Amino acid sequence: MVAKINVGSSLYGVLAYNQKKIDEMQGRVLFTNRMFESEDGNFNIHRCLECFEMQLPQDIRTEKPIIHISLNPHPDDKLNDVQLSEIAQEYMDKLGYGGQPYIVYKHEDINRHHIHIVSLRVDEHGKKLNDKFEHRRSKDITREIENKYGLHPAEKTKDKELTQFQKVDYESGDIKKQISNTVKGVISSYRFQSFGEFKTLLSLYNIHAEEVKGEVRGRPYHGIVYSATDDDGNKQGNPIKSSLIGKSVGVTTLERKIKQNSEIWKEGTLRPEIKNTVHELLNSSTSISQFKNNLNEKGIDVVIRQNNEGRIYGVTFIDHNNRIALNGSRLGKAFSANAINNLFQDVSETGHKTTTLKEMNQRTEYESPEYTDKSISENQDKSTNKESLIGDILKMIFGKSGYHDDDYSNSTKRSRKKKRRYGRQI
Repeated sequence: MVAKINVGSSLYGVLAYNQKKIDEMQGRVLFTNRMFESEDGNFNIHRCLECFEMQLPQDIRTEKPIIHISLNPHPDDKLNDVQLSEIAQEYMDKLGYGGQPYIVYKHEDINRHHIHIVSLRVDEHGKKLNDKFEHRRSKDITREIENKYGLHPAEKTKDKELTQFQKVDYESGDIKKQISNTVKGVISSYRFQSFGEFKTLLSLYNIHAEEVKGEVRGRPYHGIVYSATDDDGNKQGNPIKSSLIGKSVGVTTLERKIKQNSEIWKEGTLRPEIKNTVHELLNSSTSISQFKNNLNEKGIDVVIRQNNEGRIYGVTFIDHNNRIALNGSRLGKAFSANAINNLFQDVSETGHKTTTLKEMNQRTEYESPEYTDKSISENQDKSTNKESLIGDILKMIFGKSGYHDDDYSNSTKRSRKKKRRYGRQI
């Protein structure tokens, strides 16, 4: 079971997100804790908002008093509503939120049913609850729950099915629902740091994403449209505006997600694992096709973009194990499109690579300014030593009183000056 914890300041935002699932018949409320019970069993967003705000002091100093948690069982774990409710309550009790008001939703918008929990991070006095090592404690709790209920250890195995989605099939119909389910799943499951990386990630599932900007009646607009494609990337059918799917796949959500992912990437915890895997396979592969196959066996897709001449101008790695999409240059210069193109461009007719990754790095090092400056310095030293030796020999021939170093130096200068003058006359 994988738990994701998000904190924020907009109570209405998280309630509206979950209410939308209910309105679209893709979710429902399982149970509530310390909340008003509705007489008809239905939950109105304004009523829930009022209930939370009654228990939220006005003078709190915490900037982000709202917590939004999703608990995601392994796809092979088929849990009924009673079990999901017990798991949610046990999780909240052990995390320290058992006495807080919270509401538990069940989402059914994708095949893997999961639950969302909305609660407050401050008590009735406005004091923030203890959140030290919250993510670490959360992982310990999910492991305990997995053992207790006999669930698959999703966090350990990082099962590919947990993050893999079906390609959009235009012939199957209901394109909007297919695109909606996949895009929402990708945004919630994968990390990316640019719209380009997000766009490349979606292309694996036969979806094309495109930013649209312009102005209508003097008002600027900025949005995203999604289209179904075939396996070759050709668009099929009419594009679908993100607003028709929901805010969770719109520009604002993507920009926020990209910013969050960039901060996580700066921490450097994911970089070594991905970099080492790609480095090892890049160095041992003798062709681009072999490189792709070797990566695929490790649960990594690589999307390589080439121009008409076959030159590589873009490389994006998609690690399904760590659920991240990133351009090669983020791993370092040796993994950029230009470096990989140079590495494979000298493949011989037998399919063997004549330049290794190590040699390519050395070549780059020798061509660097540091190496060039060093070579110039060494040549200057050799020239100085040669002139000094000639001067010593002439001293021995003419004697100290009859010859001085300055004489040789001046005669050399005059000789060079004459040659230059002679050259100008010609």
